[in-house]
Amino acid sequence: MEGSTEGTEPDSHSISLQPLTPQHTGGEASTIASPTQTHYDGASVDGTTMRSRSISRPKLDDDAHPKKSGDEGAEGQQEEARPVLDLAQDESIDAGVFPFKPYKLASLVDPKNMDLLKEMGGVTGLLRGLGTNRKRGLGKKSLGPSAPVSQPQHGKSDKDVRPATGAGVGASQRHDRQPDTTAGDVPKLVLTGPGGEEGGGVPLGESASDVGDVEDGPTFEASLEERRRVYGANILPTRKTKSLLQLMWLALKDKVLVLLSIAAVVSLALGFFQDFGTPRPAGEPPVDWVEGVAIMVAIIIVVMVGSLNDWQKERQFQALNEKKEERGVKVIRDGVEMVIDIKEVVVGDVALVEPGEIIPCDGVFLSGHNVKCDESGATGESDAIKKMSYEDCLKDGSDGGEAGKHTDCFMISGSKVLEGYGSYVVIAVGTRSFNGRIMMALRGDTENTPLQLKLNNLAELIAKLGSAAGLILFTALMIRFFVQLGTHNPQRTPSQWGIAFVQILIISVTLIVVAVPEGLPLAVTLALAFATKRMTKENLLVRVLGSCETMANASVICTDKTGTLTQNDMTVVAGSIGIHCKFVHRLEENMTRTNAGEEAGVRGGSSQKHAQDFSIDQKEINSTLSPAIQDLVNKAITINSTAFEDTEPETGNKVFVGSKTETALLKFAKENGWADYKTTRDAADIVQMIPFSSERKAMGVVVRLSKRHYRVYLKGASEILTKKCSQHIVVERGSKETDVIDTREIDELARDNISRTIIFYANQTLRTIAVCYRDFESWPPPGVQADAEDEVPYEDICQNLTLIGITGIEDPLRPGVREAVADCHKAGVTVKMCTGDNVLTARSIALQCGIYTAGGVIMEGPIFRQLEKQDLQDVVPRLQVLARSSPEDKQLLVETLRELGEIVGVTGDGTNDGPALKKADVGFSMGIAGTEVAKEASDIILMDDNFASIVKAIMWGRCVNDAVRKFLQFQISTNVTAVIITFVSAVASVQEESVLSAVQLLWINIIMDTFAALALATDPATPALLDRKPDRKTSPLFTVDMYKQIIGQSTYQTIITLIFHFLGLRILGLSASDKNDTVVQTLVFNIFVFAQIFNSINSRRLDNHLNIFEGITKNYYFMGITLIEVAIQILIVFVGGAAFQVTRIGGREWGIGLALGFVSIPLGALIRMIPNGPIERFFIKVRLMPNPNVLPTTRPETEWNTAIQLVRDNLNTFSHVRGGRMRASSYVGKSRSVNLAPESRVALPSIMTMVPTLIASSIGARWAPQSPSGLSHPASFDPSKSSAALWEGKIQIHPDTKPDDPVMQRWGAVARTN
Repeated sequence: MEGSTEGTEPDSHSISLQPLTPQHTGGEASTIASPTQTHYDGASVDGTTMRSRSISRPKLDDDAHPKKSGDEGAEGQQEEARPVLDLAQDESIDAGVFPFKPYKLASLVDPKNMDLLKEMGGVTGLLRGLGTNRKRGLGKKSLGPSAPVSQPQHGKSDKDVRPATGAGVGASQRHDRQPDTTAGDVPKLVLTGPGGEEGGGVPLGESASDVGDVEDGPTFEASLEERRRVYGANILPTRKTKSLLQLMWLALKDKVLVLLSIAAVVSLALGFFQDFGTPRPAGEPPVDWVEGVAIMVAIIIVVMVGSLNDWQKERQFQALNEKKEERGVKVIRDGVEMVIDIKEVVVGDVALVEPGEIIPCDGVFLSGHNVKCDESGATGESDAIKKMSYEDCLKDGSDGGEAGKHTDCFMISGSKVLEGYGSYVVIAVGTRSFNGRIMMALRGDTENTPLQLKLNNLAELIAKLGSAAGLILFTALMIRFFVQLGTHNPQRTPSQWGIAFVQILIISVTLIVVAVPEGLPLAVTLALAFATKRMTKENLLVRVLGSCETMANASVICTDKTGTLTQNDMTVVAGSIGIHCKFVHRLEENMTRTNAGEEAGVRGGSSQKHAQDFSIDQKEINSTLSPAIQDLVNKAITINSTAFEDTEPETGNKVFVGSKTETALLKFAKENGWADYKTTRDAADIVQMIPFSSERKAMGVVVRLSKRHYRVYLKGASEILTKKCSQHIVVERGSKETDVIDTREIDELARDNISRTIIFYANQTLRTIAVCYRDFESWPPPGVQADAEDEVPYEDICQNLTLIGITGIEDPLRPGVREAVADCHKAGVTVKMCTGDNVLTARSIALQCGIYTAGGVIMEGPIFRQLEKQDLQDVVPRLQVLARSSPEDKQLLVETLRELGEIVGVTGDGTNDGPALKKADVGFSMGIAGTEVAKEASDIILMDDNFASIVKAIMWGRCVNDAVRKFLQFQISTNVTAVIITFVSAVASVQEESVLSAVQLLWINIIMDTFAALALATDPATPALLDRKPDRKTSPLFTVDMYKQIIGQSTYQTIITLIFHFLGLRILGLSASDKNDTVVQTLVFNIFVFAQIFNSINSRRLDNHLNIFEGITKNYYFMGITLIEVAIQILIVFVGGAAFQVTRIGGREWGIGLALGFVSIPLGALIRMIPNGPIERFFIKVRLMPNPNVLPTTRPETEWNTAIQLVRDNLNTFSHVRGGRMRASSYVGKSRSVNLAPESRVALPSIMTMVPTLIASSIGARWAPQSPSGLSHPASFDPSKSSAALWEGKIQIHPDTKPDDPVMQRWGAVARTN
């Protein structure tokens, strides 16, 4: 319904539905408006708008003043989470004719401030100051000559003046009923016409001045443009998207690319000098400049691919947001109710609200009928907030009472209207509204991901090592140069000596260029781009590219419960028909949901069981129940219900609308294939309706079956209704054949069976609903005093009932959640559930998911947020369920986890989840249920709101990390080899010439790098990636296996290349000549290239497994690129000629090159067989790897109480400050380490003198003695088994936790006594 203009045209599918009437029953409220009426509580009569104004006066306590509901700790955190309003900003704003400046108005709702509203003169003063009228909205003077033409709402009944309500509990669309006529609910009507000319007036008993009808003064003449100038436009603050050029500039700032850019410029300059500044031998083409150009091309490719991908994702996200923002808002302007674009709303507009609407601006409520708002998304307040007018709040503010805690007159942007209709005056829009300020605060630069940090460090290290190698080479060659210069050997002219010096400079710079891994940024970018494209297909919209690889090493996921782990759709999951037939949804998976065969527990029959009980899968229900019983259950569910089926606008699917309990039962009937609910309902002859009431916790309907036969169907709380039952229907195996409904008296055994079933379901946190009926021969029943046929007292009906069955309802798990949580645990990722739900429901769902395991702790938000920092850090690693938690608790949990060095992923859907999503390493928002603020703050959007998608994100993240590591393993071994052979051959050569020419290095260094990046970055993700633990932030970029391969492969490649370079002629048996030198040069080039090609295949594995071809057939890129590389190499040798300084070679040379290149594969297998242990110890010893066993030191556990620890700390500090000289003495050191002799131990009386002091300090530290037994702890103080502990807000530890587990030693006592 968000922003919907539905209802302005009559719906073809809803014409046959009767108008809904309000039923004030106190039941659950529907959040979807009636399909027949979605307008304000009034009707249009001849161009005149009729409006109703509720005069009900719910009580209000001093919460009307600036104090928020919820405990004070939450308030403090809430204020921190939101940007504090700075009223000083008002000073720079020229308010013109308006007495109120924008930030002062915005401070009315943050925090809710009744005192400030009083200072402004109440609503009357506010309306006058804003130049608007509470009934007619902005007048003609404000709207100006270009005021929009009247757009009255269509589709309204001319006669219907009743307020419309959603089809919740107690509201029925089946037939007309007279509205309740209690005094508090009678609306009084006001007639207003356009401009207030026709039928204008105010409610009786209120003067014109009371409602702000006098329209004189400059504020009433302020135009819409003036209002936008002073108060701003209602444009929701969207993050300013960066242009393609800006994204390119940001990409160029990457350290590796900066290094490459410098290398490219130097290489290009030297290339031009070599090609055009020095004489060249005849027939040699000038190609030295190509290397610099090729490096630049590589940089351009990297920048273009990365920035285009970011730009595309940004536009995709923007389109998603714009689609959500396209909605209309109902306002009253010049007395006419109209729909305007959300961006056109200005301060001073009188806007209308209806169920399901997301409030677009901050405002002050004026009038309406039973408006309740869900502000949990905006403020974290979980209870519905009832909205009353300012005058009503003032009148009832002195009464106090429970109701006042959730009542006020302020409308907060971003909150959702649950029920009711009303109007409010807009006081803050756009960036000055509550919602807007939060969105502005969420803007900020994203941090570097762990992989980016490691790659940046690697780039710096390579730059340093490459520069060092280049400097050493330059020094060595310069020493030889000066020796040659001094000895005049060889003989050279001055210009030749100059060229020789430049040649030394070129070879030194070439070495540095060779050392830089050009393909590294491209590999990272391609891997991310490839992964994000695939992830989009799997319902994961990646907004921040880096988050993809961060997710790879996420060690903790903090997830919501409702809608993420569960379906957010109440469903019947178990139940009993009669008392013996126990059905379970998916029985094989949920065997624990049936209690068939449980002990009876009646006196004298302790060993006896309910032998007649039997279990069936819900699918078998029709083959077990007779048609008569099926018909009875279906009628009891469908006729006695106010829910109905409607089409969901977004998906077009048919959904049941109404209270969650009723929709669950209707779905149950539909799933079983029973008669259509509407056909059954329409065929029923209804005599009396018994609406749901919170006092009786039941609802019912009386139907006429024949002239002398009436039946009442009742459903409600099972513990209440079953006590009113004297009989139950009989369902036994084989009862399918019977057409008669058999009933039996409920005896002691049956009563025990019923109560045990209810308790059994309740222990699984199922909501239990009993369905009953009773037959009558006449109506009203004989002996009953009733004023009318449809006014028989409930008490006279609800007795001697027949029990049809008991259903267990819950919000079921999403399909695949159990497997997803198991996959997370297998992958070494801890899952923590944060929910606002009660602790028992949270525990039940956590147990079903597999989140709550041995050693785990359950805690409630109010307890969690009061823990000391040390206690927080102690409990957080073991905390698995945080119940009754606010978004601030979630933020605290995330901060603590990050302090402990964890990489944290967080899911969130509400506006208030924004800070936690921003704090996390990776924030997941919900694509369906998430607010715009949550999406803005998140890195990845779960398009299907499904937890299982997070596992896919982990898998793809690891795929990206592995792709980068595979590339590094390949690239570094290539670069190490290239650097060594360039260095050695240049030092050995008299002409300072390298084994590989500049153009050959170009092919190896650029094309091979780019191709390898593309080949190794496109391996698809597989479930096998979840079979290992995540890497910590501090873990090294290179693993032991990678180091082994890099060292082994580069050693092999260096040796064979240098052997053939220096001994090639002798090995091949060729004589020394220029042509044969070129053959050897070509062979060396071939060997080196084929070694790289086969090493790229070898680099597909990062572990010790030998199968390097696993999954290669699924990666067409890899196979294609490898073939292209081979083809180009053959082409270069045959037609490259002078450019590549190669010549055509024979079959023998080709065979040698291929064979020596292929050796890389068996060599890789041999290296993998070397055990990692000794190698790792060696690497740690030479500081090539950090020692994983060295952990940060922690303080010892607190002994007994914090007071003693404080004393110990103080004494310790004192001794350090004052005892310097004493500690310096070796004698003192020795005496401290010597154990006390037995006779010198302190006597017991001496210790006893300290007891009073210690006890006093302990009590000061909130320690208290514990009783060994007590009624409140039936589980004898065992923290793992006591539900009472949970209800008292204490900690619970999993029952399978071992007694010697540190968590039991640390928190066992707290769980009992905290």
